[in-house]
Amino acid sequence: MIDHSALVAACAAGDRAALKTLMDHEGKRMLGVALRMLRRRDLAEDAVQESFVALWRNAGQFDPARGSATGWIYTILRNRCLTLLRQGERDVPHGDMEAFDEAADESVLEDAYHRLDANSDLRRCLSALEPSKRMAILASYVLGYSHGEISGRMKAPLGSVKAWLRRGLTQLRECLS
Repeated sequence: MIDHSALVAACAAGDRAALKTLMDHEGKRMLGVALRMLRRRDLAEDAVQESFVALWRNAGQFDPARGSATGWIYTILRNRCLTLLRQGERDVPHGDMEAFDEAADESVLEDAYHRLDANSDLRRCLSALEPSKRMAILASYVLGYSHGEISGRMKAPLGSVKAWLRRGLTQLRECLS
């Protein structure tokens, strides 16, 4: 586990290695968050890059007494994404685009599932789950979706999605142990 606060403080002191460590540790996750907000990879990549530039320039303003470094980093990213959205640099998806996104998500989930080794314990245990539980778990772990996002994508009540995830993960844990 890395100490985000210490790394931000090191960035404030001009330590480029600390920035690289933050980029290596948080970059992919930040890109995922930006992709969910902006729905365009080019804008999401720009948002992440600009967020790291802002982090580097403003690292001295971080105050650990006011909150966590991770929260501060993701606030920078969120604000940059919202700025991009307000500037109209993103087309608002229409109904057919949303259907395309949902089909792409399902394809990614199926691909992730089928990429598991056919003889692996994880694939065997995932296969034993009901399809709704398997898809909810994969959407959460592969695509990084929240319960609410999974509920919207699967067109299922939020309580059902939460139950699928909780019960599915319990079944996976029992199967894998």
